[in-house]
Amino acid sequence: MTAEIIDGKLFAEKVRAKVARQTEYLKENAGLTPGLAVVLVGEDPASHVYVRNKNKATIEAGMKSEEIRLPETTSQEEVLAVVHRLNDDPDIHGILVQLPLPDQVDETAVLDAINPEKDVDGFHVINTGRQAVGLPAMVPCTPLGCIMMLKDRLGDLSGLNAVVVGRSNIVGKPMASLLLAENCTVTIAHSRTRNLEEVCRGADILVAAVGRPKMIQGDWVKPGATVIDVGINRIAKDDGKTRLVGDVDFEAAKEVAGAITPVPGGVGPMTIACLLANTITAACRIANVDVPEV
Repeated sequence: MTAEIIDGKLFAEKVRAKVARQTEYLKENAGLTPGLAVVLVGEDPASHVYVRNKNKATIEAGMKSEEIRLPETTSQEEVLAVVHRLNDDPDIHGILVQLPLPDQVDETAVLDAINPEKDVDGFHVINTGRQAVGLPAMVPCTPLGCIMMLKDRLGDLSGLNAVVVGRSNIVGKPMASLLLAENCTVTIAHSRTRNLEEVCRGADILVAAVGRPKMIQGDWVKPGATVIDVGINRIAKDDGKTRLVGDVDFEAAKEVAGAITPVPGGVGPMTIACLLANTITAACRIANVDVPEV
């Protein structure tokens, strides 16, 4: 068996095209232009790349884009002042503060200051709580992308055994909550899990989100399982350069799984696409209009 490769880049292009159609519809029929603001504090090179890509994607979708860059020395009070201004701006429906933040800025305080209705990252405690109890909420982009790809491939997920390896607040826990909402039987595995290999082998759906390169071996995968690899790890090559790998040993796992996401080109492209989709959701909820099905 050789697994079907789940093309996250192609899937993300479809999501972004739908977002563009929804944006056009909202402009023409509701007088509503969804707006996304991204706040970047400091000079982290990776963050600059992410923010530039997010800004480009927002503009391509026809949305209003505001990019706010602040120096590394910016105080917490100054960052909070920017967040409060964006909370009060009727043209901004989504606010994203790019992480990590400099040491002098309390990450939790900043994220908690964002209006939950505009929290397109889905990190605010109100959104995490609402999601946990099954109420409408803004859902973190990466888990949202994962569940979209799973439903696209498998259809009805009811009754499937799902194992999520990793218990972070931004991927593992919300991923488990989304799978529960789809009526899966869900296990969250982590660093203290006993017999992790056996736990993974019982999974019809295996989601790896631990940040350890190639930790999930091929013989940990149930034959025919669908594997979603959230990990993005940079490792050294023999020539001194680096390459990206996931948390799953892709070459081994693809010989066992029924379908698998590659790294790169799997979950990664879906994150920005889902950020745009979340901005549409936020704009429609704030304006009290239905999300267009176009």
